[in-house]
Amino acid sequence: MFTWLSKDDNKKHHIDVYESVLEGLKKTYKSKVLPLESNYLFHDFHSPALDDPDFDAKPMLLLVGQYSTGKTTFIRYLLERDFPGIRIGPEPTTDGFISVMYDENDGVIPGNALVVDPKKPFRPLSKFGNAFLNRFQCSHLNSKVLKGISIIDTPGILSGEKQRVDRGYNFTGVLEWFAERVDRIVLLFDAHKLDISDEFRRSIEALKGHDDKIRIVLNKADMVDHQQLMRVYGALMWSLGKVLNTPEVARVYIGSFWDEPLRYDVNRRLFEAEEQDLFTDLQSLPRNAALRKLNDLIKRARLAKVHAYIISELKKEMPSVFGKDSKKKELIKNLGTIYEKIQREHQISPGDFPDLKRMQDQLQHHDFTKFNPLKQRLLDSVDRMLAEEIAKLMAMIPQEEALSANKDTATVKGGAFDGVMNDTTVFGYRRGEGIDAGAGEPEWIVAKDRYKYDQLFETLNPIDGKITGSAAKAEMVKSKLPNSVLGKVWKLSDIDKDGMLDADEFALAMHLINVKLDGHDIPSDPADLPEHLVPPSKRSFHA
Repeated sequence: MFTWLSKDDNKKHHIDVYESVLEGLKKTYKSKVLPLESNYLFHDFHSPALDDPDFDAKPMLLLVGQYSTGKTTFIRYLLERDFPGIRIGPEPTTDGFISVMYDENDGVIPGNALVVDPKKPFRPLSKFGNAFLNRFQCSHLNSKVLKGISIIDTPGILSGEKQRVDRGYNFTGVLEWFAERVDRIVLLFDAHKLDISDEFRRSIEALKGHDDKIRIVLNKADMVDHQQLMRVYGALMWSLGKVLNTPEVARVYIGSFWDEPLRYDVNRRLFEAEEQDLFTDLQSLPRNAALRKLNDLIKRARLAKVHAYIISELKKEMPSVFGKDSKKKELIKNLGTIYEKIQREHQISPGDFPDLKRMQDQLQHHDFTKFNPLKQRLLDSVDRMLAEEIAKLMAMIPQEEALSANKDTATVKGGAFDGVMNDTTVFGYRRGEGIDAGAGEPEWIVAKDRYKYDQLFETLNPIDGKITGSAAKAEMVKSKLPNSVLGKVWKLSDIDKDGMLDADEFALAMHLINVKLDGHDIPSDPADLPEHLVPPSKRSFHA
């Protein structure tokens, strides 16, 4: 349990007691941020008010992509089983939003019932109307993976302006709502279809402001050969550069996320390494959930402050009696100037302001005379929260992480995660290869190539069955590996520590060099050298 002193200018000192970071976030939002939002109609302009399920929900993964990029297949690959309502095909099969969540009993909940469930974080979605709710459902599944995360499947994005109109609901608005609340946004691209349609461009633009959550996956990469894959990757980066407009190069994960045979397996090792990186990132979501929600609350509080300044400034500029309509049009037209004035007066970064064009469109439908003037007390309360209480909640996060490290919900387990991240068989990542080859086998794994190493050893003029360090060095540097690596190889190979190498030790050194040249790691400490790599004649030294 964590406590600290909370000050209020007009109240007696009192103690705030929070059992957890999430409880602290809930109470802090309701007592400090929500009053500011409500007073200045923040929910009409930006985002609905947050409720308890928004803080309590498991980390969510949002999948976005054009049709037939493998979004639904990707979910099936993670879960290693079908979920209720699944449809997979080359045509656009997912025409709605599907939330795949954990429950002991498999089943489907339709959208209209879903948005009235107080335990689910979807109640604000009711504002998008029946056209959306008829295309929204929750698939419950008893899956170990879903104990750690929930997954949101989205409709395949098509080309052409007509498709956006025919949906019957604000598709990009729904995406924006999810983007604000999810922990990861995965953009999937098909290696065969890199064109970015108009609606896909708008969808990506709707995700702006959440760049830290976005991960990009180039899927179905086994369908092209090595040379084509290089061209496809370059074309994707070029297309993304035009849409994302960020100075950083986006991280793109390359692979084929399905359980079918690879058409071209020349890139198998690349796919395995990329899959490992992506899964490591996804597994971190439960551990970082509290920090993400804390970060999102800070962003929301800063936007709420800016919004309050904008609304109060518009109220102040409105005449009390005559010329209200003309003044409203003038203020909307000159909103950019008002932004600049607020930036100067309150030292606020331009990046904290809402989109100018969108704000102008929304202001058309509001009566400025009903806006509230500036209440400094509400702003001061949010400032104190950002300066003091948020810092205290930040300090609680490492302690909570330490307490929850051993819980099942601290990471994502089950399904493909067990096969990729926790596989201890020879088919696990980088197992059964290099220094790991032959693990558990009694024979010396180096012996199969011993004849080549022995021939080379004899050309180095051994004396009493050993070659000097200088002779070994002259041969080892031919590998062009850096001295830092070759020094490690020497320490691992000179098992009896006499500064020279006999035939067995030299064979081991050559084997380790080849392992490294093949792209695998080698141990840093001689004590970590696997038993199957230690020459039988040296196992007494190693023991």
